[in-house]
Amino acid sequence: GLDHVLAMVSVGLWGAQLGPPAVWLLPVTFPLVMAFGGFLGLLGVPLPGVEVGIALSALLLGVMVAREARPPLWLAAALVGFFAVFHGHAHGRELPAGQSALLYSLGFVVATGSLHAIGIAIGAIHRWRGGKVALRVAGGSVGLAGLVFLWRAVA
Repeated sequence: GLDHVLAMVSVGLWGAQLGPPAVWLLPVTFPLVMAFGGFLGLLGVPLPGVEVGIALSALLLGVMVAREARPPLWLAAALVGFFAVFHGHAHGRELPAGQSALLYSLGFVVATGSLHAIGIAIGAIHRWRGGKVALRVAGGSVGLAGLVFLWRAVA
């Protein structure tokens, strides 16, 4: 859904804001950890609060972009990885009956990487003053959408 898409694009936007090495580390960390979460979902391992975790990912990643937050790289990667588990678990639980778990998993990992790449490409406008402002506004918009997603997840 839109919550996944906005969170994925935000990972790329935030990486672009942070620059090297975060511009590649965050978008690599997310799919790797997401694949692990997907495996847990495929196995049926329960993970409480999946929808809340996904909503929080849009909210907090949007806030990171809006604030142009610059935490230590390990902390940014840990935050992205934490949320990736929830996204992966949700995908793993949704394996269509009779489909190949391997091909399905490859599909959602590649799609996620593509959304990260779109975020990085959009984030290239960060080089210009107006682009920095536009990215911060976009991050704020994602954060607000995350609040809506969170409200729906807990309601």
